[in-house]
Amino acid sequence: MTALLDVANAHTYYGESHILEGVSLSVEEGEVVALIGRNGVGKTTTLRTVLQLTPPREGSVRYRGEDVVGLATNEVAQRGVGWIPEDRRVFSQLTVEENIRIAVPREGDADAEIQRMYETFPALGERPDAKAGALSGGQQQMLAIARGLVGDNDLLLIDEPSEGLAPQIVADVARAVNDAAEDATILLVEQNLPLAMDLADRFYLLDNGQVVTEGEATSGVADDEEIRRYLSA
Repeated sequence: MTALLDVANAHTYYGESHILEGVSLSVEEGEVVALIGRNGVGKTTTLRTVLQLTPPREGSVRYRGEDVVGLATNEVAQRGVGWIPEDRRVFSQLTVEENIRIAVPREGDADAEIQRMYETFPALGERPDAKAGALSGGQQQMLAIARGLVGDNDLLLIDEPSEGLAPQIVADVARAVNDAAEDATILLVEQNLPLAMDLADRFYLLDNGQVVTEGEATSGVADDEEIRRYLSA
């Protein structure tokens, strides 16, 4: 069975800085896969490599069996890959409804998609006319995920959804990611290890631009001494 996403021996650079040093990973359709590791080890760069924002100099990135290395980012996106960056990038001066509406593909049913997102994220349905800039951090994250879902994406790349959020809001975002997983496959970067293990089916641990271990996502991973050593080094 061909994986939805398969990254093989990816070497990615920023200028002359070698960031990814042979990263390989796969994501099966319907999975949530977490990338974990300390800051600066290549997690976000891996997402950027998939989307061809930072193409690899070596290696392949196969989406539905097609090597997308060398394609423009918009061409990768058109194949069904959505990106929810760490800074969310909602349009702060537009309303909740406007933010969702402009993310719906031209051939889509915008009204139906908006209603579906309000059912998925009731907190957004309660404030359709609110400016996105006036929402809480958690609500903005929900809006960012909603925009990714209505984009008709089969794969969502979600970068640090809990970053900078209060603990009570993180629970709302976790529910939003779980809801998103019912409609899309997810490759998730998350610094909060217990949260990542709760959301994911499998994980890859990155260190210094390399995958050092991988496995099933269980609550026991957070107590694994070897993994904790990599995360705290």
